[in-house]
Amino acid sequence: MSEKILIVDDEAAVSAGLALLLRRQSYEVRTADDGDKALEECAAFQPDLILLDVMMPGRDGFEICREIKSRPEMRLVPVVLITGLSEKTDRIRGIEAGADDFLSKPIDVSELNARVRSLLRLKSFTDELENAEAVLFTLALSIEARDPYTHGHCARLSELSSRMGERMALPAEEITALRRAGIVHDVGKVVVPDAILLKPGPLTAEERAMMKQHPSAGEKICAPLKAFRLVLPVIRHHHERWDGSGYPDGLKGEAIPLTARILQVVDVYDALTTNRPYRKAVSPEEAWKILQAEVEGGWWDGNLVDEFRAMMQGKEHTPETVKNGELASAVAKRATKSAGAR
Repeated sequence: MSEKILIVDDEAAVSAGLALLLRRQSYEVRTADDGDKALEECAAFQPDLILLDVMMPGRDGFEICREIKSRPEMRLVPVVLITGLSEKTDRIRGIEAGADDFLSKPIDVSELNARVRSLLRLKSFTDELENAEAVLFTLALSIEARDPYTHGHCARLSELSSRMGERMALPAEEITALRRAGIVHDVGKVVVPDAILLKPGPLTAEERAMMKQHPSAGEKICAPLKAFRLVLPVIRHHHERWDGSGYPDGLKGEAIPLTARILQVVDVYDALTTNRPYRKAVSPEEAWKILQAEVEGGWWDGNLVDEFRAMMQGKEHTPETVKNGELASAVAKRATKSAGAR
């Protein structure tokens, strides 16, 4: 399939000339003569590359570039600004608008071809990464579908964990990691047989050992994606416990990544309040009592449990829980154990 290029220029002769050159290179080309038509073509044509003139009537190329890049489905599409402007400030404006490259008028044909080939090659790489991410999400959801009791679990974790990240004032990339981790945190359960995953009673020691392999297996599955570098610690450590009795590494306290602690609290709450093969769902009030007992038993970060409960009940931040995007260290040492989720 030919790569698709959109040319946006109000000068018909320029658009026609560029289109002719690019079609000779076997690209599929469409043109637009103003910003509004360009945005319409972006939705209909879904180009792999956009050549965008800066000086146009109405909204200029900077504004159109900014709007294109603000759309999630277009954020990775390369935009080349074509301009007769040579001032450094104009280049800076283009970079700030999200432009990926620049071409100066009059356009040199060899430079045009080289830049188009280079940017389309990069676009193909990003497409491959996005496809790999989509495959992982599909795999994770297919694993969830193996267990009718967990329908919607991943979507709920994704939404509630990212909301907690926002509430905790975490950096945007960590909030994104929580959103992704909510979907793929249990992808490693692909190694766990259905007989264990759906067992209605307690697991044997051997079965429990098999179940405990899924965090490290999930980390290995997702490790090739560099975009998942902040997701990997959540996958690996969401079954650690505050007192060090969790798995796979027996991390203690704040040695457990904050993002993993956030997801594990949301995970346990969701597990408690939905039916599972090994027990019936409990009410939210009962879930909070169980979570608090497990905090006192040394399993979870008490401040995070309090903050998550406040979020679910629509309350503001609890005092001194958040400071500069980090969880305050104010949880006493726990000793005894209580019941929890797998």
